[in-house]
Amino acid sequence: MGSKRLFLKGMGTAIVTPFKQDKSVDYNTLETLVERQIQCGVDFLVVLGTTAETPTLSIAEQDVIIHTCVKVNNGRVPLIVGASSNGTLRTIDRLKTMPTEGVDAVLVVCPYYNKPSQEGLFQHFKAISDASPFPIILYNVPARTAVNMLPATTLRLARECPNIIGIKEASGIVGQIDLVSKQRPKDFFVLAGDDTITFPLMALGVDGVISVIGNVFPKQFGKMVHLMQEKRYEEALVIHHFFKELYGLLFVDGNPVGVKCAMAQLGLLEEVLRLPLVEMQSPNREKMVEEIKLLCTSEIIKGE
Repeated sequence: MGSKRLFLKGMGTAIVTPFKQDKSVDYNTLETLVERQIQCGVDFLVVLGTTAETPTLSIAEQDVIIHTCVKVNNGRVPLIVGASSNGTLRTIDRLKTMPTEGVDAVLVVCPYYNKPSQEGLFQHFKAISDASPFPIILYNVPARTAVNMLPATTLRLARECPNIIGIKEASGIVGQIDLVSKQRPKDFFVLAGDDTITFPLMALGVDGVISVIGNVFPKQFGKMVHLMQEKRYEEALVIHHFFKELYGLLFVDGNPVGVKCAMAQLGLLEEVLRLPLVEMQSPNREKMVEEIKLLCTSEIIKGE
């Protein structure tokens, strides 16, 4: 980590964890996927997030995944690691024991299941920020945690905790995300947590996205994000509309069920998940297979 404060923008991909048929982690394929992301122009990488099936991974596996991604990345783009628990002390313990070399920041989700108050959320993240050897990126995703961190709490953390540098906002509440974006300190970044609404959020001034679709089509979705940064909205809108059907299919059976199905169609990995997630089911599977075939025949994909 350098002394300069990290400010993330553009497209970061939430990397999937590839598994072999025996459900063990496929580290060789992981290396290939990370290199593909960098070659396709990703702005930063997010490891061990929701898309990585992190709750199904042992701590030992997580550490090897971090080391693997750090080795392949070799400092070329910022590397963010998910490190969360619904217990504050457990999260702090993890931050103190996880690998540090090559990790630029950590992504920490709101405590799930406990359903803390807004004051509880503030105290949770403040305690983590005070103890963390890494810069902290907040992660608000109420559909998964059963608690929504309100703008007042996010902004309070942004202003009172120097080690909290940004937020991945996946509430899907456009007005809420816009409010945070408009009232935040200048050195605090806001990233979309939903591919589907990245276009409108970036039009409102959000800095970028932590993307799932970037696992499948990093060049094309990254191009849309970069066009948005350049305020070339009409060109970006073409790509946004191009992915309209895929946005829905990726999440209809849960994440990363859809994205692994799509990646398998492109020969990027084996379509294997760990329980409680299972492979994409009919009729959604057939829809996904057809959609990927259709997209791959288009000039937007073939032209890249």
